[in-house]
Amino acid sequence: MLTDDKEFYRSTLAIALPIALQNLAASSLNMVDTILIGGMGPQAIAAVGLANQVFFLFNLFLFGICSGASIFTSQFWGKKDIPNIRRVLGISLLSCVAIGLIFFVMAFFLPGPILRLFTKDAEVIKLGIGFLRIISFSYALTGVTFAYAFTLRGVGQPAYPMAVSMLAFGINTVLNFLLIYGHWGLPRMGVSGSATATLAARAIEMSATLAIVYHLRLVPAAGIKELFSFTRLYVKRFYRTALPVIFNESLWALGTIMYTVVYAHMGTNIVAGFSIFSTVERLAMVLFFGLAQACAVIIGQKIGAGREDTAFSYAKRFSLLGPSLGILIGAVMVAASPSIMPFFKVPAAVTTLARQLTIVLACIIPIRIFNLINIVGILRGGGDTRFSLFIDTAGLWLLAVPLVFLGGLVWHLPPILVYLLSASEEIFKFILGVWRLLSRRWINNLTHQMKDTSEGSAQAAENSIL
Repeated sequence: MLTDDKEFYRSTLAIALPIALQNLAASSLNMVDTILIGGMGPQAIAAVGLANQVFFLFNLFLFGICSGASIFTSQFWGKKDIPNIRRVLGISLLSCVAIGLIFFVMAFFLPGPILRLFTKDAEVIKLGIGFLRIISFSYALTGVTFAYAFTLRGVGQPAYPMAVSMLAFGINTVLNFLLIYGHWGLPRMGVSGSATATLAARAIEMSATLAIVYHLRLVPAAGIKELFSFTRLYVKRFYRTALPVIFNESLWALGTIMYTVVYAHMGTNIVAGFSIFSTVERLAMVLFFGLAQACAVIIGQKIGAGREDTAFSYAKRFSLLGPSLGILIGAVMVAASPSIMPFFKVPAAVTTLARQLTIVLACIIPIRIFNLINIVGILRGGGDTRFSLFIDTAGLWLLAVPLVFLGGLVWHLPPILVYLLSASEEIFKFILGVWRLLSRRWINNLTHQMKDTSEGSAQAAENSIL
């Protein structure tokens, strides 16, 4: 079943590989940041790690909006309906920039109160405040990049955002090296230098994305009128599908941040260990985030083209392929961790914890990958966003978060056991996810719901935004 369809692998590789490489660039960027900051000690790592929780939450808001939009984009692309793809991009663009401005206000004007939610360490808070205020200027820029990048993925052109991310990674790495420690006559800025480098890289990333899209006249190269020619009814139906994805990512992010709150209250060295582990974890998962997003695009295109049986067959293939690759990646993680950890110039206790967490992740990664591909790829690609919201958040908030708080702050368990308690949500999602996948109830053709809401009808003209 996994080896008898060349079209499946050709389509998957063409989309998943560029997305995975783009995610690899982003994760490597974070890893380089952490390694370079590591030379300034655990408090600097903790400050950047905690400050980046704001971007992590913002990033998942963007991911929720753009993932919701990409459901429509991929299904419309299955019908080669470019005008509606551009309308969806317009809604996504407005939403992402608005969220970016909201997060800018919070991070620039309230950095102290935000960081005090995580830690009482005065030095960590001081360093984090400087980092947050600088990096907050990148949020709206990142929103624009996300909207165009996800649209390019949805129409099967992920190589362009991949190339731009590679460029941003190179620029960020060089500027980090120069600004953190003050090489080549530049000022030694420390943690603030890392934030400045990231801001510059994200500004260049957005500019390069727009330049490529409009110079090459790619599918998202729409004018103002094309972007915003949607109606109120169109927006309403868009958000009926997209809002569960946004809530899903936001609630999941808040739950993950709750874990960080617990780890931070367990000690600065512990939160530093989890920060290093999170960097390694993101690096290990890049392939599977790419695979999940490729799954959503491919399944959405098949459903949009009316090939629902093919979509179901491909869904089963993805659900087996991901965990199979996960076993291999888990083994590589365990084998490579002794070589990776010495790059982080922190006390041995910090890297020992990070390595132990890596071994635990390698043991549970097949189930975690199945859940990722099933929820982010299969169910969302089929438009089943409400059930995705339920299974992805119920286990987190009703089971894992309460257990982590009890384990870390009440029972005072070792960090490894607290992390294992957080993994309890994966079992919950696995059981319900398998049932939903096999039921086929997740297959929904969303293009039918939107066909009477475009600007062409009299009602649309009356209600048009422009």
